[in-house]
Amino acid sequence: MHTSYIVCGSPGSGKSTYARQLAAARHAALLDIDTVTERLVRIALVQSGRSQDDRDSGYFKRSFREPVYETLFDIARENLPFLDAVIVGPFTKEIKDPAWPSTLYQLLGSSIEVHYVQCAHEIRRRRLALRGNARDRAKLNDWENYIQYYGDESPPVFGHVLVDGSNPEGCKSNV
Repeated sequence: MHTSYIVCGSPGSGKSTYARQLAAARHAALLDIDTVTERLVRIALVQSGRSQDDRDSGYFKRSFREPVYETLFDIARENLPFLDAVIVGPFTKEIKDPAWPSTLYQLLGSSIEVHYVQCAHEIRRRRLALRGNARDRAKLNDWENYIQYYGDESPPVFGHVLVDGSNPEGCKSNV
């Protein structure tokens, strides 16, 4: 049986960098939320009369959040018979559900290992500014309200691997 590695954390925490390192180390498929769905989400937002860079509005969350995650899991499920899969996304609501690993086990039919990447707010803010992605503009323009969405950014309420994302070039897990 292959393993699903779920890499989660707030935007700018170092998830994608860490996930690439993990996928390389495990010789696993890498399924990053941005790579898998970004083009289609942009088109759908424009076609619905919204900004292609919206990722934080209620409309985006109601219309796209679940289908985006379902797409990640569908692709993972197709790959898991052949190799491990590293699945990358914020998963902010899911990490608060103690039953989520069991739900994922049922959904994916594989063992589940959750890796939570975290770092200080100021590091995340600096990274979002440096990457210059238009979809981060709203976050940066209203930073204090934006970080309230994530609350205290507590790690998952179930067993997980805690990853220090402060230095993305060498993210270290506390296994």
